[in-house]
Amino acid sequence: MAGDIIPIELGLTAGDFSTLWAPEWREGDDEWEAFLGHEEDLYGFSSVAELAAFVRSDDDNDLVDHPSWKVVSALAAHELEPDDLHRFDLVAVPELVASDPEADVLAELQATFDIVSSIGDVCELRPVTSFFGSNPFVGAVGGGVENFLGREGGELWDRIGAAVAKHWDDVLDAVDSIVTSPAVDSAAVAVAEAEITAAAENAVDADDVTDDIDSDSDDDEDEDEDDSAEVDRDPIAAAAAEETFWTTVGIDPIRIITSDDTLYTLRCYLGDKPVFLGRGGAISVFGSERSLARYLADDHDHDLAQVSTYSDVQTAAIDGSLDITVTDDNVYVLPGLADDLAEGPTAVDVDQLDLAVELFTDAADFAGDDSVDEALATSTPLGWYVSYTLEPSPDRLAPSAPFDVEAEAWRALEREFESRLRKK
Repeated sequence: MAGDIIPIELGLTAGDFSTLWAPEWREGDDEWEAFLGHEEDLYGFSSVAELAAFVRSDDDNDLVDHPSWKVVSALAAHELEPDDLHRFDLVAVPELVASDPEADVLAELQATFDIVSSIGDVCELRPVTSFFGSNPFVGAVGGGVENFLGREGGELWDRIGAAVAKHWDDVLDAVDSIVTSPAVDSAAVAVAEAEITAAAENAVDADDVTDDIDSDSDDDEDEDEDDSAEVDRDPIAAAAAEETFWTTVGIDPIRIITSDDTLYTLRCYLGDKPVFLGRGGAISVFGSERSLARYLADDHDHDLAQVSTYSDVQTAAIDGSLDITVTDDNVYVLPGLADDLAEGPTAVDVDQLDLAVELFTDAADFAGDDSVDEALATSTPLGWYVSYTLEPSPDRLAPSAPFDVEAEAWRALEREFESRLRKK
């Protein structure tokens, strides 16, 4: 699933409703959490197809400013199907607390309490916030079955049951009252339904192909694999296959090649704001992917830890599954650029210059420093030179040699950037 917007299903009095939830994310110094909705309303849809049709057409809701909104609104309809971990049955809570406090019961209760608490906070529902504020002991369900062993544990379980029996109807009524289902174009819903049906059929076909491969001879396997390849060329499946762990968490490993070293770090964007692995404008860098992974497995105080999906990165680093793979558009090669700039625009590797400008600008933005923007303003010799090199045009006046001043100004930007790096 893309970024930090998660499809969820809410089991309410009127039925099951699909919607979207954005756990906490940061914009500058502010933290936000939101659900798909607008003003006082939380939008819920009776089918995933209706949800897909809505997010593809609506640009006036509380999630449109989220960094991942454009990605989510472009997803295939079946990718908006909530997984089992994100289906919350609010109606079933009284039944759960009436049963024994077994592990699966407690896990379901904890998940439901957490999402309802978030809805209460985001939507300012007094009955919800009052329930959790007045009954903090319900949080004990997150501690596992050990909290409910023995006499005291049994009494605690009874207290939770009593609180639910007394107040949960008010909680449910409050959530019911804000869920609305906006009208959605029927043709758009039909398109989404067709996508979901096609995806389900493709999954069945893929299973059939696998069964044939297992039962046939080696020669038949080759033919079946050709059939399977046809299935894999489905555009929805192909798009899903392009998603990696890093695109899912919305954080990128980057490689920086300086004149002295090859360094690795992480970066993401919250809105338009770059956030690096680091703190206070200083960027933590490592001499190898392995040393970076070791660092990520431990707890450290840095700005990236505030990103909601960073915990997924740390978990993967701890269990050893983290694969730090740097894509070509996240490799920054600095050596030689200043010399090429001194020689003239035709000598410059435009792609590497563009990437270096991106890196220097992001690092300065991370530090809250305008010096790079000022140095690259088109009113300066270097800014004009870089702008022309990246976007040449016969209608623009070409910079004229010599380019010593521009090259030296670029070297100053390199030194300034490297001064922000802290090798661990």
